[in-house]
Amino acid sequence: MDQKKTGQFLKSLRNEKGLTQEQLAKQFNVSNRSVSRWETGTNLPDISLLVEIADFYDVDVREIIDGERKSEMMDKETREVADKMADYASEEKGKLFRFVQIVSIAGVIVSVIALVLQTLSYEPDLKRAGAVFATFIVFVAMCILTLYVTGVLKKIGKHRKVVKAIKVTTIVLLALVTHYMFFMIFGLVVIGASMASAKIDVSTDAAEYNKYIHCGKNNEYAFGDQEIFGVFPETIPSNAEVTEYQLTYYNPWDAQYIVYMTLDYKAGYEDEIARLSAIGIDDYEGIYTVTGEPECYDLIAMDSDDYSGFAYAMVPEGEQDNTKITYCAIVFCNYCLDVDVHEYIPDRYLLPGFDATEDNPYRTEQLNK
Repeated sequence: MDQKKTGQFLKSLRNEKGLTQEQLAKQFNVSNRSVSRWETGTNLPDISLLVEIADFYDVDVREIIDGERKSEMMDKETREVADKMADYASEEKGKLFRFVQIVSIAGVIVSVIALVLQTLSYEPDLKRAGAVFATFIVFVAMCILTLYVTGVLKKIGKHRKVVKAIKVTTIVLLALVTHYMFFMIFGLVVIGASMASAKIDVSTDAAEYNKYIHCGKNNEYAFGDQEIFGVFPETIPSNAEVTEYQLTYYNPWDAQYIVYMTLDYKAGYEDEIARLSAIGIDDYEGIYTVTGEPECYDLIAMDSDDYSGFAYAMVPEGEQDNTKITYCAIVFCNYCLDVDVHEYIPDRYLLPGFDATEDNPYRTEQLNK
């Protein structure tokens, strides 16, 4: 079979009819490109179209295949066979087309559900942002496929204004998504760079106490809620002896503190106990899975916050003639610490059950509310 000869024959038949390729394409509901390929011999019409083309040009199917006119005409039986072959091909194509339609519609539904679920549980994270963006792209692709296989896209294509509106809308949506993704990625890069460059500052010099504690909100070391440090004295009294002191400061993005300090007040002990007793003890159990006060200590004051952590003061349990008070603070943001608390405070000073790791159950509970 000479495809080029067949193509030339189809071209001559079209010219005899005085039709353009565009007009013929509309006649058989195909693209201009398809007609062009037929006539150059690059491709041939589907078998389901051959009979229609032969009827349209009033020629024999065999004449199209052979690429030349013949004196004899196809007999009735041959035409019936060709018709049945065309019907069979159309039926098989129809079954496949219906299957693709079902799959595309199901794909749109699944991608919409995925987008909704990802949006509801979204937290700023590069991987999650990428997943949302990929799901959006899949959603757009499934919508286009569904419109195509259901024939809606073809109908829309006949209305230039509608096509233009869709193009503009698509460009605007892509611009918005790109804009959002750019700033999200930029923000994550800035946060990542900030965290990478941040250093853990450990101070054991009590002379630097006011550099961090009660330093005022405009100070670079200030925590957003300085009131939580109200348990701590404004300054270390000159008549009190510092027997231990360590303050850990880390600020990758939000300030975090882990502090423990023991002061021996001697004569001023009773006055400080009175001040702390006036502060009182917040209801702290259950926050960050804390179960009670440290073993062998009695809490005198507690300022707890279900978001920021704890600041508390305590004395040794049952110790006679005690003049020492131990102050502790574990203060942070976003329901978790970015450092291992056990490295920066003795376990004997920790509240039992305290857990502020990234995947701590209390954080999970709060974020899911």
